Amino acid sequence: MKRVAILGATGSVGRSTLRLLEHRSDAFEPVLLTAHRSTDALLELAAAFSVQHISLAGFTGRSECEAALPAGVDVHFEAEGIIAGLEASEPDLVLNAITGAAGLAASAWTLTTGKRLLLANKESLVAAGPLLRRLEREHGGKILPVDSEHAAIHQCLRGERRQDLRRIILTASGGPFRDLAQEEFADITIDQALRHPTWKMGPRITIGSATLMNKAFEVVEAHYLFDLAPDDIDVVVHRQSIVHSMVEFRDGSVLAQLGVPDMRVPILYCLGWPDRLEFDFQGFDLSRFATLTFEQVDRRRFPALDLGYRCIREGGDSGAVLNAADEVATQAFLDGKIDFVSITRTVDEVLRSHDTRQPESVDDVLMTDAWARAEATNCIAQLSR
Repeated sequence: MKRVAILGATGSVGRSTLRLLEHRSDAFEPVLLTAHRSTDALLELAAAFSVQHISLAGFTGRSECEAALPAGVDVHFEAEGIIAGLEASEPDLVLNAITGAAGLAASAWTLTTGKRLLLANKESLVAAGPLLRRLEREHGGKILPVDSEHAAIHQCLRGERRQDLRRIILTASGGPFRDLAQEEFADITIDQALRHPTWKMGPRITIGSATLMNKAFEVVEAHYLFDLAPDDIDVVVHRQSIVHSMVEFRDGSVLAQLGVPDMRVPILYCLGWPDRLEFDFQGFDLSRFATLTFEQVDRRRFPALDLGYRCIREGGDSGAVLNAADEVATQAFLDGKIDFVSITRTVDEVLRSHDTRQPESVDDVLMTDAWARAEATNCIAQLSR
């Protein structure tokens, strides 16, 4: 029986994970559920799965939390409460689906304690890739990527020799504006940007998919997960979201991982690794996908993608700047303070004003994160005048 902590339990990835565990109670037991401020939803899930440890990171304590907290359940508050909940619940696996840099401390804790990290919080790796990989090596933990693209690459590389790899090819849906003329980008509305053509996700990642900033993050994530140089990572637009990514080897062979666009597939892969668990929901019907298309990314319309490659080349804490600036700029767009194209412009400007450093600890990364947030806020204030 494996004990599972689900961080970000009320989000789409967290709920998908719980749906998988619901019918696998003989093999997995959820022991910790966390949320930011979704109190009622978290309490409902905790009761349904008889979870004894929960964390509400967005509250300072019981007096601020208006919901009636059940007796017999260990409740933790604030960001530190996530770590307290992890320590109290003693999980074997930690699925980190927290949004943004807020998930970094939990990722570091998981690897420092030598546990398996099922990583849906890509921002952890973008912001602190060298640090997390070092913790993984030193303490015997394991990072397993939940992102469908990186889970696909992970599967394609199983049993292969690293020296035989030529490149990886990450696929992108292209988002809702893949056919929109560049001159119309300045008029994109919030509602339009939140209409992803394939996936149902939270607002930040949905906006990131519209700008392709999310794909820039995935380029950085692939660099750290698979020790790849920038020239070893390509991105193509694949509208159907059926080929989740591909690997090309030096003999010209290409391996691709295909499947329905359902996040339960990569989650199930990570839960079972190194074994494969039974797939007991709707399977892949090849006849439904007779046409699969692939296109080059138009980098003039989507300049955010190049920022991921820049961060790989600059190294150090540049990923922390990328993530923090994008988080601030995306929220500013959602708040109506800046237009769509200013998201990428703001992040680019913050990156240009940063002197790269080598972080040695989570605190170092968080200092860079704070600087980038302040710098992005200043840039947005200038734009708003």
